[in-house]
Amino acid sequence: MTPAPFTSALTAPLFGEAEAAALLSDQAFIGHMVTVEAALARACATVGLVAQADAATISARLAQMRVAPEQPAAGMASAGVPVPALVTILREVCGSEGDALHWGATSQDIVDCAHVLQWRDLLGLLEQRLSALLDGMRAASDAHAGTMMAGRTRSQISTPITLGLRIATWAQPLIALEAELPHLRAQLLRVQFGGASGAGSAVGDKAEALSMALAQELGLTPAPCWHLDRSGPQALGAWLVRLTAALGKLARDLIIAGRSEIGEIRAGQGGGSSTMPQKSNPVGAEAIVTLAHYTAALQPLLAQAAMGQEERDGATWALEWLALPQMGAGANASLRHAAMLVESLRPDIARMTLHLDAGQGAIMAEAASFALARHMTRAEAGAFVKQALATARETGKTLAQVLHDDAVLGALEDWAASLAPVGARPAAEAMRSRIWGARADQDARDRRAATSQQRPETDD
Repeated sequence: MTPAPFTSALTAPLFGEAEAAALLSDQAFIGHMVTVEAALARACATVGLVAQADAATISARLAQMRVAPEQPAAGMASAGVPVPALVTILREVCGSEGDALHWGATSQDIVDCAHVLQWRDLLGLLEQRLSALLDGMRAASDAHAGTMMAGRTRSQISTPITLGLRIATWAQPLIALEAELPHLRAQLLRVQFGGASGAGSAVGDKAEALSMALAQELGLTPAPCWHLDRSGPQALGAWLVRLTAALGKLARDLIIAGRSEIGEIRAGQGGGSSTMPQKSNPVGAEAIVTLAHYTAALQPLLAQAAMGQEERDGATWALEWLALPQMGAGANASLRHAAMLVESLRPDIARMTLHLDAGQGAIMAEAASFALARHMTRAEAGAFVKQALATARETGKTLAQVLHDDAVLGALEDWAASLAPVGARPAAEAMRSRIWGARADQDARDRRAATSQQRPETDD
């Protein structure tokens, strides 16, 4: 259909997300490169490599300018990076003071720093959306803490759970991803300055001081040159894959739960068929699954960007440009769809109850086995329950009725109470609370950390 599914007028409404597209746009990236060049001039002035007045003029003039993507495009085609053409444009604007631009840097320093600024913005948007999604999931999980449904393992009905627990299990990997964001930022948001071969040789013994000053100007973590250490971008890619996969699991469960013959949970607006009026296709959930597959497929491509040759490699480096923006755009679109699904989630209690009661109460076979194990060996208990299930199928009675009517087993338990699906609710609620408690604990740790950072130091 299109080589640009996240920005195409046709496909972006489904696979794209406008705010993320703006953060990842050509214009935003060029703006970040201009920001880095201005910051580098100020950092050079700080360590005495250029005049303070020149740096001030550069900063003032660059703050007012806007470079259209078409302007450095020809230079990108010839140099393989947009920086040489961009520096030429900036120097024309800055006049004689433009000689202080790009002092000691190589193109990769500017591009990597600009990408880091772009990733910082992207992570801010992702965190905001992830946090809002988890808040919505917590509200839905709380609302359905007592809604009983059939749990399923390997596509088969297993034991009773609550819808509140199922929603919590959807949230569990997302809670972990949210908690990892500070560590991810520490890996990712590092300054890049190394010059031509990564040694900073053009500025000599001022390389470290210049790198530190540039980090302070850009609000990034000081770091040695990482031209060949792509662990930051790799960590971001892995985090995005895990995020979209977790959302894909939620979406796949909703697709199954909304099947015509199951019909336990509906979510989203639904899409019509061109020929079948009765259909309401799970378009939002399907889009999330598509994006999860797409993002996962890009990770092997991104991994190859870590295999650069010698001191710098334009071929493998460029793979990050092809993979990471797509992965980031897909993750944002997935979060957008997931929020809509959670907000519109509608359980069908009657269908849930129907499936809980199906099979003459076979869903409570495990509970029956463990109840009998209080009076006999586990092997004997299992054998009795299997026989009781066979009798239930033959007679049409429930498992509880068969056990109650048995001359020996009937007196051992109150089988109607023991095998009521609602009996599984306390265990489900305990597990649900533990899952959400992990997020509450993390919030408390974050608040303590923020308080300790704000507290002024005092002399003893």
